[in-house]
Amino acid sequence: MSDSDKLLKVLGNKDVLALAFGAMIGWGWVVTSGLWITEAGSLGAILAFAIGSLLVVFVGLTYAELSSALPLAGGEQVYTFKAMGRVASFIATWAIILGYVSVVAFEAVALPTVFEYIVPNYSQGYLYTIAGWDVTITWAGVGMIGSLLVAWINYRGIKLTSVITVILTTFIIIAGLMLITGSTFGGNMDNMQPLVNAGATGVFTVIIMTPFMFVGFDVIPQAAEEINLPQRKIGQLLILSVVLAVIWYIAIIYGVSRILNPPELSESNLVTADAMAKAFGDSKLMGNVLVLGGIGGILTSWIGFYVGGSRAIYALANAGMLPKFLGKLHPKYKTPHRAIVLIVLLSTAAPLLGRPALVWLVNAGGLGLVVAWLMVAISFILLRKTAPHMNRPFKLPGGTLIGWLAVLMAVGVVILYMPGMPSSLAWPYEWLIIGAWIILGVILYHYSMAKYGKEYASEYMKKELDRIA
Repeated sequence: MSDSDKLLKVLGNKDVLALAFGAMIGWGWVVTSGLWITEAGSLGAILAFAIGSLLVVFVGLTYAELSSALPLAGGEQVYTFKAMGRVASFIATWAIILGYVSVVAFEAVALPTVFEYIVPNYSQGYLYTIAGWDVTITWAGVGMIGSLLVAWINYRGIKLTSVITVILTTFIIIAGLMLITGSTFGGNMDNMQPLVNAGATGVFTVIIMTPFMFVGFDVIPQAAEEINLPQRKIGQLLILSVVLAVIWYIAIIYGVSRILNPPELSESNLVTADAMAKAFGDSKLMGNVLVLGGIGGILTSWIGFYVGGSRAIYALANAGMLPKFLGKLHPKYKTPHRAIVLIVLLSTAAPLLGRPALVWLVNAGGLGLVVAWLMVAISFILLRKTAPHMNRPFKLPGGTLIGWLAVLMAVGVVILYMPGMPSSLAWPYEWLIIGAWIILGVILYHYSMAKYGKEYASEYMKKELDRIA
């Protein structure tokens, strides 16, 4: 592969940390924190995130070792291929792409939702009603225009992407710290009642939402070939980003539940912004500051998952597991521009599904993420056995123990999505998203195998792995 065909190696410490942290915190803390608290109670929501974060921390540790040992674009594709072969590699990567595309689509629905806080009653031009929600021309249009803008930013290159992400992440942190500080001094413990709502069912309902909220650390391995840092540093930054996100979400839940009582939570359309306003003496201005931070979160998450999703598609295409035209880099910007265009096509129509699509995308995308994480954790265990002498700049202590803990917790969370569980995916919308994604993957995979041959992927991956050996 010539230099002209390579991704640009330009990301430093702050770029990597902002990319992962900005992708993880995104917009969910603004638009769905009230749902977490009403479903599980204030303490129940904190407990759910603590449990969900354990899964993410254990899985993140396995990613940290593997990403420092195998710093190639594609992340999951590389680890699972080396451990389990071609079919497993495609399944894991296609599952993680579902998660990424779901987040991108989620943000396209979240943007018009938050826009209404700043410009009340802008939603005009009734189109139709879906799941009880009226979709309008202006509401869907804001989301679709935002989708095209973010795609353009990613199309123009990783340098522009990283600069914008660092600036926006800084603003998000400032807005969030203002909310937490204001609620700590302006709220009280009485507002946090009930501490637990709906018992274990409420906690489980929130737990299955947590993978979607924490997804983002795995953008680092996807962009590994664009990181200009020592290999060990990649693993360290990945874990640091996860820890920071865990602290962030728990602090936001605490702050919102401390300042808003249950009736206020149920009446609010945007609880985090209303909590910010109340914490500063019912200041609409401060509520808008929080919303602007939320819009920053939408954009950082949106940008980050375009990076992750496009690099995953790029890696599969170069290995001949997706049509090869998706693996081409832009001659000037060195971005996988055709993969970016594919994500645009898959996600830009999401606002036409209306606001109910927020929950559908969270849950369906979450299952794809956990399946991919499970397969990475299994790969970690297998590679400890089959490749004991592989160079591991960031090597975890304790043998395969952390890998087994990650596997057990991932299996447990996958079960929570299944029919018969109190927190199972909803029929028909969420299962239809999963089913459509599986069918699309099968069609593209079989087309690619028929066109390029089953041995092409093995030969390509062997060359890539030899390149970093």
